[in-house]
Amino acid sequence: MALRYEIYVEDRDARFHCGAEQRLLHAMQAQGLGSIPVGCKGGGCGVCRVQITQGDYETRKMSRNHVSEAEEGQGIVLSCRVIPKSDLRLRLAPKAHQTTSESAA
Repeated sequence: MALRYEIYVEDRDARFHCGAEQRLLHAMQAQGLGSIPVGCKGGGCGVCRVQITQGDYETRKMSRNHVSEAEEGQGIVLSCRVIPKSDLRLRLAPKAHQTTSESAA
């Protein structure tokens, strides 16, 4: 019997299930849901950023252009690169902050 975890997207009040070896974004899409925005599905675009607020998980390599080490420490990850190790609660995260000079006007 394969392990399956319940994933709850707080700001969408949506639930879906994810296998123990499946990535969050792929599991959501396989169930025909759209609770998390979908981009490249490979960790390079940053569209699927979420903040995990509860539960255990592991991540695959993510672009530091989209998730800094500090953000990752706060539970911000790319859902296409996350594999759950327990039931999870998460919310959508804002886009990554760009390190450009916005105050030069």
